[in-house]
Amino acid sequence: MQRIIVAPSILAADFSRLGDEIDRVEAAGADWIHCDIMDGHFVDNISFGPEIVGIVRGLTNLPLDVHLMIEHADHYVPRFVKAGANSITVHVEPEAKHDVAKTLQQIRDSGCRAGLTLNPETPFDLIEPFIHKLDILLIMTVHPGFGGQPFRADQMPKVTRARSLNRKIDIEVDGGINAETAGVSIKNGANVLVAGTSIFHAKDYAKAIRELRGE
Repeated sequence: MQRIIVAPSILAADFSRLGDEIDRVEAAGADWIHCDIMDGHFVDNISFGPEIVGIVRGLTNLPLDVHLMIEHADHYVPRFVKAGANSITVHVEPEAKHDVAKTLQQIRDSGCRAGLTLNPETPFDLIEPFIHKLDILLIMTVHPGFGGQPFRADQMPKVTRARSLNRKIDIEVDGGINAETAGVSIKNGANVLVAGTSIFHAKDYAKAIRELRGE
């Protein structure tokens, strides 16, 4: 069984003391730091850009897992590479307005791990041509754009299908991940847990991370 990786999403952190928040989750046992990038076009929200990712890079040695919920990701990939991303995940949906195969190669050629994401309403068929070319597959378990949404268990067949097709890939779940839904996700084949609210709104970050792993 693959090791369970916990990637706190700083979208749920207190940005007025971001350095302290990152120090706390790192000390609590986080494996990656997850950065949600939103442009107000592909999703109906705006978060932050490469400058903030660069600041985060200066605050931690943990891998930075960057999820681009944006249009024309190929145009922006070099900026996030320069900012210090270790993995970059882009969307498969046509609304993302890029050549998926070329963007994945661009990410890999830059020295980052390459990932692909699909939204809850997106059929798994769109992913299948790329499944053996990915380092990471991110299954959204909420509609992307806003934190705090309830977990959608109806997305678990996608996780199971992906794991059956590629035993080595990191399968990431993002949306409504807490101790209970993490267990469901792991049972279906996920090994990377993106969690925002359930970590950053907890009193004890280390306990929250242990509970996500089922420890």
